[in-house]
Amino acid sequence: MSVQPRLLPWPGPAGQRCYLISDAEGEGYLSKLADEMEALQLQMGTELIGHARLMLADRKTDAGELRYLSNRLIEALQDALSIAESRGGRLPMPDDSERNGPVQMGAGVRNE
Repeated sequence: MSVQPRLLPWPGPAGQRCYLISDAEGEGYLSKLADEMEALQLQMGTELIGHARLMLADRKTDAGELRYLSNRLIEALQDALSIAESRGGRLPMPDDSERNGPVQMGAGVRNE
């Protein structure tokens, strides 16, 4: 059985957060459905950003349209943050030796 419950990308009946506890290790029906929903939410957010760029470049866009756009962008950002939280919660925890080990500097990075 999974150690961490998975935060699902849809609300429960009363609008509360929904979690999945499964022993299918991401291979169950609900896990796959959640993966598809997250992919769709991210795709819609990407498309919304493109639409926002066009609207903001158009000087004829009125305040009502910008308010509507702002609300859709907020929803897309909330979805993206929820997906990040869900996926972050499913990352394996490093053991103590990895947490306390030296930090490696990447190529081309200078430590001044």
